[in-house]
Amino acid sequence: MDLILDFGNTNQKIALVENQSAQNPDIIIRVLEAHPMVTLPLIQNFIRKHPGIDACILSSVVRHPPSVPRFLEKQFPFIELNEQTPVPVKNRYQTPETLGKDRLAAAVLGASMFPGENVLVINAGTCITYDFVNDLGEYIGGSISPGMQMRFRALHTFTGKLPLLSFTKISDPIGLNTEDAIQSGVVFGIIHEIEGVAGFYKEKYPGLKVIFSGGDLFYLVKKLKISIFAVPYCVIYGLHQILQFNVKSE
Repeated sequence: MDLILDFGNTNQKIALVENQSAQNPDIIIRVLEAHPMVTLPLIQNFIRKHPGIDACILSSVVRHPPSVPRFLEKQFPFIELNEQTPVPVKNRYQTPETLGKDRLAAAVLGASMFPGENVLVINAGTCITYDFVNDLGEYIGGSISPGMQMRFRALHTFTGKLPLLSFTKISDPIGLNTEDAIQSGVVFGIIHEIEGVAGFYKEKYPGLKVIFSGGDLFYLVKKLKISIFAVPYCVIYGLHQILQFNVKSE
C-alpha cells in the first residue's frame, strides 16, 4: 500500500492506495481522510493504525511543517513532489516551477487513463482547473478560474449588500429573489463555463476525452450537457501514478 498526502487549499487529504493485483491493475483507495490541516502527530497516528505502507508521496500547494517530510523520509521510500520529480508525462509547461502540483497530478491521471489520446482533465475544487495532455503524452497547460465557494465570497466581498452564501441546489436559472439570483449566477455560470471550455478543446481535438473531478463533481455532472468520465479524487490517483513511476524506476 502507498501513503498519499495531498495538501490542498481547502482540505488536506491523507489516503491509503493500492493496486488490486498484478493481473488487475485497477487502483483502490482503501482509506481516505480529509482534514483542515494534517499535522505530524496525525500522520504518525495514521501510520500506526495502518501498518504495511510501502512508499509515500507528499504533494502540497500550501505551507507545511518541515518536520513532516523529515519524518516521512525516515520511514519508507518517500517523494515530495516538485518540478524536478520525474513524472510519466512530458511536461511542456513554460514555467514548471509555478505549476500547481495538483494540476500536474491530474494530468498524469488523464494520460494514464487514456494513453495515446487527447485528454482534458477538469477539477472543480477551490479553483476550477482545466489541464490538457495531448496524444503524445505531453502536458501542454490549461486554465484556472475561481471555484464555486470563491465566487460566492467574491460577490459578497466586493459589493456593499450582497449576502455571503454557500451552495444549495438550484434547478432554474431564473432567480426570483436575490439569493436565488446569486445561486443561479454562480452555479449556471460554472456549468456554461465548463461546457464552453470543453467545447473549445473538442472542436480543436476531435475525439477528446474529458475527465471531471473535484469536490463539486456529483452535483455539476448532472447538469453538464457534454460527455465526461467522472473520476472522484483524480489528484490522489495521479499522485499514486507518480509515486509508482518513481518507485519502479529505482
